[in-house]
Amino acid sequence: MALAAFTGAQPTKDQEPAVRRKSSIALVLLLPGVLYLVLFFLTPLISLIITSFQSPVLDGDIGQYQTAFQWSNYTDSLAEYWPQVLRSFVYALIATAAALLISYPLAYFIGVKMRGRPVVQNLLMTLVIAPFFISFLLRTLAWKAILSDDGWIASSLKAVSILPPDAHITGTPFSVIFGLTYNFIPFMCLPLYSTLERLDIRLLEAGQDLYASPWTTFRKVTVPLSMPGIVSGTLLTFIPAAGDYINASQDFLGAADTSMIGNVIESNFLVLQNYPTAAAMSVVLMAVILVIVGVYVRRSGTEELL
Repeated sequence: MALAAFTGAQPTKDQEPAVRRKSSIALVLLLPGVLYLVLFFLTPLISLIITSFQSPVLDGDIGQYQTAFQWSNYTDSLAEYWPQVLRSFVYALIATAAALLISYPLAYFIGVKMRGRPVVQNLLMTLVIAPFFISFLLRTLAWKAILSDDGWIASSLKAVSILPPDAHITGTPFSVIFGLTYNFIPFMCLPLYSTLERLDIRLLEAGQDLYASPWTTFRKVTVPLSMPGIVSGTLLTFIPAAGDYINASQDFLGAADTSMIGNVIESNFLVLQNYPTAAAMSVVLMAVILVIVGVYVRRSGTEELL
């Protein structure tokens, strides 16, 4: 059978029932996963796209819409909310870069420097994922209290005249980006650690034996070998950060002039009941992220991650 597959020969009549039986078993095993994707991914996606083209019912109540092909839902939404769209991706990009700068040295220390000390590695990784043991909302509310005008950080900075007496930390782009960076650091650190922990130390030693400086070894050896972890970590951080609506909310770390596309979608769905606009902005968010991710992965040379 292996020889026949290698040479491209067709299965014999005795082998055909076994081949069909294996194909049937494979289809049966794939069926639950396919049904799950159809029910919980494809169906909601189609419903979202249909909703994005709906139009209001004439003389109807608020929140009543009918099936139509109203392309203006997209153009009007983008014309009105383009600052929030642009702000979302700028904030997400800055937060992703900050998370990478913080997480890479941490992951390198745990995965490379602490290799051979499994107890210390496990303890440090537990500390990295410890924030997951607490609700996302509670963590963000805690930082709102810490960064508030009455908190010790703002009070200390005002006491040494770094901040003016009437300055605020919360409700600023800094606080929103800080919240995004803090909340998504584990998503960046875990893929980096997974890659660096498998890094062959002998390659680093070879660079030193060839009289390469530590910086050259890091730039020429460590970074290229850890690129899959960098790409995975940046994607896992950037994608949810771009659609986040908690940190930028006025009830948490944001203000009216720091709102992101997630806040627009939440407001239109839950407050204004403008479902077509909310659906249109959701489709736009998914489409832009898909394009950015595709270009980024292709340019980084890690297409196998898609």
